[in-house]
Amino acid sequence: MKSRISTADAPAAIGPYSQAIRHGDLLFVSGQIPINPSTGKLVEGDITVQTEQVLENLSAVIKAAGMDLDSILRCTCFLSDMGDFAKFNEVYGKYLGQSAPSRETVQVARLPKDSKVEISAICGA
Repeated sequence: MKSRISTADAPAAIGPYSQAIRHGDLLFVSGQIPINPSTGKLVEGDITVQTEQVLENLSAVIKAAGMDLDSILRCTCFLSDMGDFAKFNEVYGKYLGQSAPSRETVQVARLPKDSKVEISAICGA
């Protein structure tokens, strides 16, 4: 059986999807963009600031499921500009360097709300 995970500590879904779905020992976290959950607005700033907000949002959803960042098995990372990769990677490493989940990082033409970064994750209990 699947169960829906939701928290006010991360941005509400901006479409017909859940923040995360738990199925057995797995958690599938929808892509998080750099929206401040308190204001509902995209954070201003460069890729560093936006990546920090995305990872805070991701962490909040994972925490709501009773897990932590160490439970991440795989991340899918989307950047609007691969020229930001080094700065993105520096922030990503601060949050996930110790657990080092598998991942891919790709450049896309455009992200929701014209953000610079989006990250989704699969976690295991």
